[in-house]
Amino acid sequence: MSSINEQLLQAVLSPLQVEHHELTNDSHMHSGPAQDSHFSLLLVSEIFAGLMPVKRHQLVYELVGDLMGNPIHALALHCYTPQQWATKQGMPAAPNCLGGSKSDQ
Repeated sequence: MSSINEQLLQAVLSPLQVEHHELTNDSHMHSGPAQDSHFSLLLVSEIFAGLMPVKRHQLVYELVGDLMGNPIHALALHCYTPQQWATKQGMPAAPNCLGGSKSDQ
């Protein structure tokens, strides 16, 4: 696991009392020199109960704020309660990058 991955997980696992997590590096799916900068993070925690998705994301972004922008450019969050997670079939697939780079022109 790279140091970025470790920093990201350390920032959220304990404070959110995470019961299950999955972290994927999606950088290879993006155009340009994206390397270890695009991630998807799935978190399962009872702390998310009663919170709308935007509030869940805000809570996570408060914890990882120092990592956003540099070194992390994009972070797709999937935040569930244990009850919601019981009905899921894993992490949603990351979309292909729709952005371009100057080398594509």
